[in-house]
Amino acid sequence: MTTTSTSSLQADLIDLHPPAADMQRLVEQGLNSQPKQLPAWFLYDAEGSRLFDQICEQPEYQLTRTEIALLEQEAEAMATTLGPGVIVEFGAGSARKVGPLLKALTPDAYVALDISTDHLRHATQALQEQHPKVPMLGICCDHSQLDALPAHPLLEGQRRLGFFPGSSLGNFSRQDAITLLKRFRTLLAGGPLLLGLDHPKPAPVLEAAYDDAAGVSAAFAGNLLQRLKRELNADFNPAQFRYRARWQPDQSRVEMALVSCCDQDVQIADQRWNFQTGEPLVTEYSLKYSPAMAQELAATAGWRWVQRWHDPDDTLSLHLLVPAD
Repeated sequence: MTTTSTSSLQADLIDLHPPAADMQRLVEQGLNSQPKQLPAWFLYDAEGSRLFDQICEQPEYQLTRTEIALLEQEAEAMATTLGPGVIVEFGAGSARKVGPLLKALTPDAYVALDISTDHLRHATQALQEQHPKVPMLGICCDHSQLDALPAHPLLEGQRRLGFFPGSSLGNFSRQDAITLLKRFRTLLAGGPLLLGLDHPKPAPVLEAAYDDAAGVSAAFAGNLLQRLKRELNADFNPAQFRYRARWQPDQSRVEMALVSCCDQDVQIADQRWNFQTGEPLVTEYSLKYSPAMAQELAATAGWRWVQRWHDPDDTLSLHLLVPAD
C-alpha cells in the first residue's frame, strides 16, 4: 500500500490496485467459463477510462447527462435526507456526478474508490480544487473485492454515506449485485446508500446507447485486448474481433461482447485459448432495473428502501437505501 502526502489542496491517494498475478488468474477463470467473460473492471485502465468519458458524451448515451441533471435538481433534498458524514463513492471514474452533493451537503470528507490509479488521481485532484473545503481521499481498488476500507484519518469515527451512481451495479449479475450490496453494508458501517439504476427501455434505444455511431463504445471494448497484450503478453489480433451490443430482454440486460470473426487460437501469458467463428468474449453486461426490481434487489441484500428520485421521463432512478436492521 502506498500513500501520497497531502497539502491544503492535495487529494490523498491509497493504491490497493490488484497485481498482474490476480489479473492472470481472473483471465483463466473467465476464459474457462461459458460464454467466455472477463471482469468489467478490466476495461478501466487509463485509456479505457478516457474512452468511457467519451462514451458519456455521445448523443446516444443519455444516462450520464440525465443523472447529472437529476442530481443538480434534487441535491438539496438528497443532502437533507442523507444527513452529515463522509461521502464514499464507489466506482467514481471522473467523479463528475458527486459535485452537486458536495455543494449541497459540504460533507466532512469525500472518499472516491476506482480501479484506475491515474484516472482517480486526476479526478480527485480536479475535484479538490473545485471544493477546497472538503478533504478528499482516493482509494485505487476493486471495490467488489474489498472487505474493509483502509485506515485513514478522514474515515476514522465518521458516519459514511455511500454513493453508487451511473447504473454501475448493472455490470454485475443479479446474484453478484446482491453480494456487492451486502459488501457495501459492511464498508459503510451502517450508513445509507444512494444508488443509481437505469430502467429497461426499447431495444433500439439501449443497443444504440452501447454501440454509438461514432464507434467509441467499440473502441472502449477493443482497448481491453490492448491491455491484455500489454500486461499479460497476449497475442490478440484486434482486427479478428468485431464489437456487438445486444439487448437480452429475458434477462433485462445489454450484453457487450467482442465476437471472433474466425477460428483462432490466442495466447495469454503461458496458455493458449481457442475462439470459434462467432464466439463472443463478453466484456460486460448492463442490467436494467425497474423501480420494483430495484426494491426487491435491495431487500434481498439487507437494505430497506426509503425514497427514490427520478428524471421527468422516469428513465432512471436514484434510490436511497438504509440497512434493514
